[in-house]
Amino acid sequence: MPTPAVGTKAPAFELAAYPSGKFKLSQFKGKQNVVLYFYPKDDTPGCTKEACEFRDNHGTFQSSDTVVLGISCDAVDSHEKFATKFELPFPLLSDPDHAIAEKYGVWVEKNMYGKKSMGVQRATFLIDKEGKIAAAWPRVKVDGHVAAVAAKLAELGG
Repeated sequence: MPTPAVGTKAPAFELAAYPSGKFKLSQFKGKQNVVLYFYPKDDTPGCTKEACEFRDNHGTFQSSDTVVLGISCDAVDSHEKFATKFELPFPLLSDPDHAIAEKYGVWVEKNMYGKKSMGVQRATFLIDKEGKIAAAWPRVKVDGHVAAVAAKLAELGG
């Protein structure tokens, strides 16, 4: 499935999360912007760097009325260990059957050292208070990414 286009309604979801319960995209509608970032795996080098950059800039997003949500196929208990180890101040959502990754077009074939497998492509979606995709980064490179998301949010007046 292709990634949702800017200006279209963000695909709905309801997922278990650490630190608490379930999160639905609809719970933020009319209240907060959402930075939904997909990452391949808890506690791996690139994913840790990205999560820590979101952590270190969390105040910027909070002051812009924006919630940050990380999402991967890892289980909630894995998220708990990852979030605790790196003091992540935002929820991590668990998509174990990759249904939401598929809806967002980020469940893709990967090729590492000639071995092909399916996995989550690092991607970020900025969802506005009306539940629409305001910006998308379908193939994220970690360096400078969080700053780019914050800049786009500021540009949109978020």
